[in-house]
Amino acid sequence: MTLLEAIEARHSVRRYIDKPLSADIIEALQAKVDECNRDGNLHIQLVTDEPKGFSGGLAYGTFSGVSNYMVMAGTKADDLDERIGYYGEQLVLLAQQLGLGSCWAGLTYRKIKSAYSLADGEKIACMIAIGYPDDAGRNMKRKTAEQVSNASDAIPEWFIRGVEAALKAPTAVNQQKFHLEYLGMEGGVHQVRAKRGFSMVGYTKMDLGIVKLHFEIGAGDAKFKWVGA
Repeated sequence: MTLLEAIEARHSVRRYIDKPLSADIIEALQAKVDECNRDGNLHIQLVTDEPKGFSGGLAYGTFSGVSNYMVMAGTKADDLDERIGYYGEQLVLLAQQLGLGSCWAGLTYRKIKSAYSLADGEKIACMIAIGYPDDAGRNMKRKTAEQVSNASDAIPEWFIRGVEAALKAPTAVNQQKFHLEYLGMEGGVHQVRAKRGFSMVGYTKMDLGIVKLHFEIGAGDAKFKWVGA
């Protein structure tokens, strides 16, 4: 399964089969966790065979069968949430390629302190449930490319493909509060701006990181530069 195929197949999974992750899958996930921590300056931790984090309390009636999850943590910083989104979605897509389901969780989990460790100055931004899915998912209403970008016939095709992939990105309560703008060429390099909109729900910085990753995957080999909002 390619990353584009994983984007197409992925949906949020809240119900999981009671089946331990295989050793090979754990090894693959851990290798990606290590890579994301190194490249993103994060402290993501893979937790397996721990059923308390998504049971009882807020999780009741929302998640079931979760015993594996990612603790998405890092040193407090203005850009932490965006990095969590960008690198966390890499883990989500890998999980999809490995035949697993996943779901971003901003609030519906419990912090089981014996399952992870935090250094001074670090915080948990969210968690990602993973496991063998028992959830067929549902069709989500998506915005159009015109609603989230300046896409037009005059803009490069790779930008349109990037926007289409971004529209399939998971965002908090499917809010899709982002806007992508093609700015033309500067110094021989295509310029693209990604902005987040206002949301009472929050999580727009994290959403933007996820959206940027999807856009990059959809844009393929196109050479462009992200510029500030």
